Amino acid sequence: MRIKIGIGYDIHRLQENRKLILGGAEIPFAKGLMGHSDGDCLIHAIIDALLGAIGGGDIGQVFPDTDPQYRNIQSTRLLEIIMERIREKNGSIHHVDCIVIAESPKIAPHIDRMKQVLCPLLQIQTNDLGIKAKTHEGIGPVGQGEAIAAFAQALIEL
Repeated sequence: MRIKIGIGYDIHRLQENRKLILGGAEIPFAKGLMGHSDGDCLIHAIIDALLGAIGGGDIGQVFPDTDPQYRNIQSTRLLEIIMERIREKNGSIHHVDCIVIAESPKIAPHIDRMKQVLCPLLQIQTNDLGIKAKTHEGIGPVGQGEAIAAFAQALIEL
């Protein structure tokens, strides 16, 4: 068995008339994230980190936005598919650390709910999943409230 690290990043624009889903949790807000799927940039960053650790490409290669079967799919389902791949390789996740960057809404009050969704999917304990909330200090599209971004790093054993 070998220890592997992967890193992931994702950003999505905010748009009206969509639910805001982050970490699999619905967050009350006037806008949601644009995307072919539900736009959950936190789960997308986690998926890219996991794929990086297993040498499995990236989320766009595995779940192309040109494929209609992924239209409006819940990102939790995409994560389940990636977890099946990790289990097929007899892999296990040791730790995932994430940062969500948004000016608004405030993310910190929703972190516990995100962990309640993500930890069972990742098959880890809550202390093995870090989720931090940051702002972008008014800089760029995220800082101007036009988008939300996320970074993730995963430590797995294969």
